[in-house]
This record gives sequence, structure tokens and C-alpha cells, in this order.
Amino acid sequence: MSMITTRRSLLAAALLTAVAVPQIPSAAVAASRPASAPAGEVPAPATRAPIGTKTLHLVDASRPDPWNPAAGHRELMVSLWYPALPSAGPKAPYVSKELSKKVLGSEAAAAVRTHATLNAPLAPKARPLVVLSPGFGMSRFTLTALGEDLASRGYAVAAVDHTYEAPVQFPDGRIEDCLLCGKPDAGAVISNRAKDISFVLDRLTAPGSPLRVDRDRIGVAGHSIGGASAVEVARTDRRVKAAVNMDGNFFTEPSTDLKRPVLLLGAQRAGDTENRDDWERTWRHLTGWKRWLDVGQGGHLTFTDAPWLVERFGMPSTVPPEAVPGSFGTLKADRSTALTRAYMNAFFDRHLRGMPSPLLERPSAAYPEVSFLK
Repeated sequence: MSMITTRRSLLAAALLTAVAVPQIPSAAVAASRPASAPAGEVPAPATRAPIGTKTLHLVDASRPDPWNPAAGHRELMVSLWYPALPSAGPKAPYVSKELSKKVLGSEAAAAVRTHATLNAPLAPKARPLVVLSPGFGMSRFTLTALGEDLASRGYAVAAVDHTYEAPVQFPDGRIEDCLLCGKPDAGAVISNRAKDISFVLDRLTAPGSPLRVDRDRIGVAGHSIGGASAVEVARTDRRVKAAVNMDGNFFTEPSTDLKRPVLLLGAQRAGDTENRDDWERTWRHLTGWKRWLDVGQGGHLTFTDAPWLVERFGMPSTVPPEAVPGSFGTLKADRSTALTRAYMNAFFDRHLRGMPSPLLERPSAAYPEVSFLK
């Protein structure tokens, strides 16, 4: 299958694009909001350790843009989160008004507060690096809660926007639209994203990097097709030691085996023949450490910021009620965020830091929503 044509992936992209954030939450939404997570704030990270953030505009002079050759060299926008020294600087914006309106249908998300200090000085010593790749049609800001949490636990984190695969805003204010949203070729997208990520690694591990990176401890994780791309770059780039796929179909069976650790973290795949079969084809080619976990009450967007954005701010009547369970599941947003963070941290702690976790060995009473399929 060359096209991104599964109902799940198309529905998720359409839903996120359709989510409009009203200026004032409805009474019903406000009543259901967790007291520990204010509406105007990204869910708090696991620790209170200072974290900083920076934005990078990168240009890969070694290749033309594959989706828009007339634009010249491949341009990428990257958000960094990292352990920082204490700083009195301002907290970083969650998203600009322009991009919020473009992606979510309203400027309101621009008022959301983050926990990372803009351009805070780096904390000392090199850190394990985790690169994040968002879903198709989705912005890197939808992985902010995960990025901030990993940084609070001592990781350097980079979230990549893949230009022309989602709306992307550049420093001069221009927003490049999703040119591929009408007819994406999954294989080409995955291959190109692997190149994007490798280029980002080139920059972040080179002299003068804006991060202090331990080059021997690098992992990649992604949501949806970003997850398939994370596994692909683990196959093509020897610097990547471990990969996580958060509910992303692979679309084609790999031609070679992969010996590096891989976590497949899915939603509703136990009873979904089409999506389960997609992972089964790749599973037999994963010959290193591997786990296949499933969140039966989750949805395709469970592992992103989408659940708490929707839960706290509401959604428009244009979203069909029957479409909500497949994309958002039935979990509350605070549980979606908590379990995503817990299993991501456990995986990277084990494979980048050598710290085993029982979460990866057996079902946990702390997270009964998560089952072991393999």
C-alpha cells in the first residue's frame, strides 16, 4: 500500500485540523477538567527541575526539498527542550497565534502556558537525546507535553516539523501549508522523514550544537507515520540506539531486519484486524529487544497533546461524535498524558541509560489501561 489511505490515519488528521479552541470553555468541559491541570497550561512535567527551550531553523544544503523543489534546499523547524540552569526568563509560548489558527481553527491555544524557559542556559554535562516526529498533518507543538516531561527527567529533546507534511511556520512569519495532505505516499514520506531526522542529528551532534548531547545515547520516537519513521531511521542511521512507534502504521513490510530495541505503543489494535496485521508484518523483522503494548481505551491521538487540548477547550459541532472514539478513545486526557510519559520514559531509561523498569516486563496495576500484546 503506497498511499496513506487507512481510515484511522486520515480521520486523525482531519479531526486535529478541525479542533477549534473556543476562547471560553463550556461549563461541561470546565467541570470535567482535572484540578491539577489548569486549562491554560501544558500538563506539568514529572519533576520541577528547570527546563529550557529553543527553536531552530535548519537548512539542509545537501538536498533540494523533495516535495517542493522550487523552494530550494530542504528547510526544517525544530523545537528543543533540555535540562537548564535556573533562569528568570519568560516561559516559552505554546504556539503562535497564526499557527494556532491555522492548525486548530482559533488563536486561543497561543495563550497556553508552557513550563520551559525560553533560551534558558543549558545545564552542565552531555545528555541522552530523544528526537520526536509528529503525525502526518500534525505540528511539532502537539508533542510539547511529552518533550517537556522528557527534558524534566534529564533528556535533551528535539521535535521536528517536516515541511509540507503539515502547516509549518518559519522565523520570518510565513506559514508553509501541507502540500502532501491531498495525496501522500507513505513510503516516500517515511523515507524522507528518516533523512530529515538524520540531518537534525548531524546538526545536534556537531561542534557548536545548541544542545549538550551524548552521541552514544540517541533515541527516536514518533506518532503515527512519525512512529514508522522513527523505526526506519533506527534502521538507516547507526547513531540511533532505540525507537518508539506510537500507533503508526508501517504500510509496507521491511526488506531487512532491525536488531535495535523497538517499542510499539498502540491503541485499539487488539481487535482491529487491518491495523494489527500492519504491525504483525513488521514485528517478525524486529529481531532485538521489543515490546508491543496496547491501550484498549485509547485512540490514535492518545499519545499527543490533542486529548488535553480538546478536553480543556472543547471541540466544534463539526466533529462527528462517532469519529471521536477512534481518534481520542475514552480515556481522560490526564490518563492519556500520564501513561504516554510513563512508558516512553521507561523505554528510554532502559535503552539509553541502562535502567530497567518493571513497566516493560509485565502489566502494571498503576496503568491497567495498558496491555501486553507481545
